[in-house]
Amino acid sequence: MTVDQAAGAQGTAPRSVHVPVVIVGAGPVGVTAALLLARRGVRTVVLERHHDVYPLPRAVAADDEVRRILQAAGVGEEFAAIARPARGLRLLDARHRVMAEFPRAAQGAHGFPQTSMFDQPELERLLRDALARRPESDLRTGVEVVGVGVGVGVDQDADQGADQDSGGPVRVTFRRDGVEEHLWADAVLGCDGASSLTRDAVGAGWQDLRFEERWTVVDVRTSVPVRCWEGVDQVCDPDRPATFMRIGEDRYRWEFRLRDGPEPDHERLRELIAPWADLSYGADFEVVRQAQYTFRARIADRWRRGRVFLLGDAAHLTPPFIGQGLGAGMRDAHNLTWKLTRVLQQGADERLLETYESERKPHARHAIRLAVAMGWAMTGGQDGAAALRRGVLGAAFRVPGLTAAAARDLSPALAAGPLVRRRALRRTRWGGRGLVGGICPQPWVTVDGRRVRLDDLLGDSFAVLTAAPPSPPPPPSLRAVADGLGARTVPVAGLGDDGRLAAWLREGRADAVLLRPDRVVMDVVPSGADDFTDTAGWAPLLHSTRKPAPAQRTIDTSLLRSAPR
Repeated sequence: MTVDQAAGAQGTAPRSVHVPVVIVGAGPVGVTAALLLARRGVRTVVLERHHDVYPLPRAVAADDEVRRILQAAGVGEEFAAIARPARGLRLLDARHRVMAEFPRAAQGAHGFPQTSMFDQPELERLLRDALARRPESDLRTGVEVVGVGVGVGVDQDADQGADQDSGGPVRVTFRRDGVEEHLWADAVLGCDGASSLTRDAVGAGWQDLRFEERWTVVDVRTSVPVRCWEGVDQVCDPDRPATFMRIGEDRYRWEFRLRDGPEPDHERLRELIAPWADLSYGADFEVVRQAQYTFRARIADRWRRGRVFLLGDAAHLTPPFIGQGLGAGMRDAHNLTWKLTRVLQQGADERLLETYESERKPHARHAIRLAVAMGWAMTGGQDGAAALRRGVLGAAFRVPGLTAAAARDLSPALAAGPLVRRRALRRTRWGGRGLVGGICPQPWVTVDGRRVRLDDLLGDSFAVLTAAPPSPPPPPSLRAVADGLGARTVPVAGLGDDGRLAAWLREGRADAVLLRPDRVVMDVVPSGADDFTDTAGWAPLLHSTRKPAPAQRTIDTSLLRSAPR
C-alpha cells in the first residue's frame, strides 16, 4: 500500500510522497519509458487523465528500430503477434503510376522487418499489461495533472524562489476524484502530447518548421478486394494528395488532404476510395473512424528544465508521411531512460542529462524535415510551378541508388557531441563517418544451442564487442573501461551470426566497440590499437559517485549459457 492509499484508508488528506520518476501521460511513449526504467530498477508513477486506452486507431507504422526498442522494453514478442510487415513506400502520380519506390526489407539492421503495421489500441493495451506486471511501476488513471514545478526540497513551495533549472526535486500536482494531491519526484517525464502542460512548465515554445495542412484520416474495415501492394502509397497529386495503407486482414487507412469546406461525406468517401476498391452500393464498407487533423511540423525550442523533460509529441510534431511520429517519441524514451538511470542510481554527472536534448533534437528535426520534403513531393505546392517541380522530382527518383539512400537516411547516426566523439574515420557503408554515433546491428546469435537476438545476450547496460578471440584476455585498458562501466565484453567470433558482426567491425576498421545501453556506438578501438579513442571525453559524464554494478567477465562460448535475457 502506498502512502497515499494509507492516508485515504484512514480518512485523512493524502500527504505528499516522494518517488524517483513521475511520468505524465500513459500513451505508448510514456509507458515504454516506464518499462525501460523498470527493467533497470527505477520506480515510477505514471499519471494519465483517461481511464482506458483511446479506442480508435492513430499511429499505425513502426520501423525496425522502434521494434528493437519494444524488445528492450520487454514486449517484443507480444508486439510481433499484432504486427504486419509492410513492403515499403511508393510515390504515385495523379493517375496512380509509380514514380518511385522505397522498398523495406523483411529483416533490417535491427533484426526486425523494416516497416510493420499495427493497431495503436492493441499496442497500448499490451504495453499497459506489461507495466501491470512490473512492481516498480504504478499507473494511476483518471487523474488530471494541473501543475509541474521545480523546487529544492519537499518543504519548500515550488513557486517560491527555487532555482528552476536546478537538479532539485520536482513537485507534481494532480487532481483525483476532486481532491488535489502532490508527488515529489527526482525527475519528471512529460509524455503528455501536443497540448502538453509539461511543456508550459519547462517554458518551451514551438519552432515552426513551415508545414501546415488539413487532412482527413479514414480507417475502414471491409471484406471487398482492395488493390494494394502490401505497403504504403503516397499519391503525389496537388489536386487531391492522398495516402493509403493496409493495416490488418480487413483494415485499411486512407488519408486525403482537405480542400476548404466540410469533410467528405459517406458517398464522397466511396468516390475517393474507388481507385483502390469497388465499393458499389451494398458492399461491405464500415468506417471505423473518420477524423480531421491539421498536420504540422514543429519542434520545441527547449526540451528540458532542471529534471523536467519533454518526450514525444510534447517535444516535436511531424507530418505522418514517413511514418516517424511515434518512432521519434520511442527514440526519445530509449535515449533518456538509461542516462536518467545512471544519474539517479549511480550518481553520474548531471551533465549527462544535457546530452538528451543535444542528441535527440537534431535527430528529430531531421526526421521532420524528411517528412515535410515528402509532403512537398506529394503536392509540389499549389502555385504555377507545382507541375514542374513534380516533374523534376520524378526524374530525380529515377537516379540509380537515390531511393535506397533516402531510405537509409530515415534514422542517421547521431550528431557529434559529448557521447558521440567522432574522429576523422573513413566513410563506410555501415556508419557513414565510421561506426561512432551509429547503432550496432542486431543479428541472431547462438547461445548454448539456442537462437536469440543480440540484445538479449548483452542485457540492459553497456557492452564491449571485440573482434579478438576469447583468449588471451583483452588488453588491460579495455578491461578497465569494461569494469568501470559494469559492461560485459563479448567476442563476436563464434556467436553463430554468419560473421555479420565481425564484418561490421572490419568495415568500420575497429577491433572493438563500446556500446551504450541504447546500442549506440560510443567509442571504438581502431584496428591495431589497444585503447578506445576518446575515453577522456566521455568518462567524466559517466563517472559514478556510487559503486557501479559488478563488471561481467569476458564472455566466451562456455559462459553463454548463463547470459541473462
